[in-house]
Amino acid sequence: MSLYAIHNKKSRHPDTYMHYVHTYVRARIIGNMKSSSSYSYIVIGLGNPGKEYEHTRHNAGRNAVLRFVKENNLSPFEENKKLRALASEDTIEKTKIWTVLPETFMNKSGITAKNLNIKNKKQIAESVIVVHDDLDLPIGTIKIVKNRGSAGHKGVESVMRALGTRDFTRVRIGIAKPAHIKKSQSEEIVIKTVIGKILPDDANLLKKGIKRAAEALRTIAENGVDRAMNEWN
Repeated sequence: MSLYAIHNKKSRHPDTYMHYVHTYVRARIIGNMKSSSSYSYIVIGLGNPGKEYEHTRHNAGRNAVLRFVKENNLSPFEENKKLRALASEDTIEKTKIWTVLPETFMNKSGITAKNLNIKNKKQIAESVIVVHDDLDLPIGTIKIVKNRGSAGHKGVESVMRALGTRDFTRVRIGIAKPAHIKKSQSEEIVIKTVIGKILPDDANLLKKGIKRAAEALRTIAENGVDRAMNEWN
């Protein structure tokens, strides 16, 4: 029903006029809702929800995406129950960006990725960007990669299983000091490293890595993944 037809209802049935208005507006809103295929980039920041994990190494990806949204004055995050995540949608230089922070714990990040409902592998390869911490890189450094294995990162593995592919872009944020701690330490020490208390010097280095990752996301939005890889790797 058109808005003109609704207006005619007002004179004939004033008691139902507002019902038609609400129906019309709701239909327009639903019609304007974007599917995941409407976005140039879907950025997923991995981490754990909750204050106790907020400043841990394991939340580097989540914090980088938070910083990216804040520094670029993008729309604030809102709860998205369907995705089981916080989500924000906006544009940078006419590039549509959907940023997503899973509210599941790290190892179940794939729940949010699956709920994005992206079936097209080409679209996944071209649009999905996962931002996460990485024990194979020195703390404070970043590396942008495409179509790479998880290297044992449980959150990344969960996303790969959910999407049915590893062919997507990842922004890796180094959290290791020294590098390659994962390969030389026990699982218990690794867990303590990624979610335990971080010393001030390491915290400052981590902030630099998070800042670099947020800036790299801006480069991707403006100039594409390949340009960002050349600039930041």
